[in-house]
Amino acid sequence: MQSSFSELEYAAKKKQTRRDRFLAEIEAVTPWSALEVEIEPFYPKGEGRGRPLIGVGRMLRMYLAQQCFGLSDEGIEDAIYDSQAIRRFLGIDLAREAAPDATTLLKFRRLLETHGLTRKIFEAIKTHLAERGLMMREGTIVDATLIAAPPSTKNRAKARDPEMHQTKKGNQWHFGMKAHIGVDAESGLVHA
Repeated sequence: MQSSFSELEYAAKKKQTRRDRFLAEIEAVTPWSALEVEIEPFYPKGEGRGRPLIGVGRMLRMYLAQQCFGLSDEGIEDAIYDSQAIRRFLGIDLAREAAPDATTLLKFRRLLETHGLTRKIFEAIKTHLAERGLMMREGTIVDATLIAAPPSTKNRAKARDPEMHQTKKGNQWHFGMKAHIGVDAESGLVHA
């Protein structure tokens, strides 16, 4: 396939940005085929009417880019249009095709959550890194953070979320959920 003028211009630039380097590292250490194999049985086959299906590999890359940069669904859609580095990582040429929209990513994330695939993705990446000696295990720091939830019962169910609880941190009460994170003491990499 012939390169577009913007791709040629981007490839000829003199400086590689931090985003370029970061995405190149993600590209190198991510076991793409193993992750696609995990997701493929649950991914829609694209039969019937509607928009053409976007490949599982591209959606997985879009999801990982979203997670790495801490972007919302709309934020990653905008980033695709704004950043040549992200477009290159996803394999999108805007001269030939449209970028996946926020709704498409939302449906993909829901598919991952419904089938418990986010945990499998995390475990596959963690295992892949450990096999290559990229994940050190010097010691673990466990940290808990509070994820706030609305304490109001002014909703359709007239009830609070049953998974949320009240907890005290210092002298202040919070309503929400605790998230425990295990981090390698030496490298700072999250492993649990």
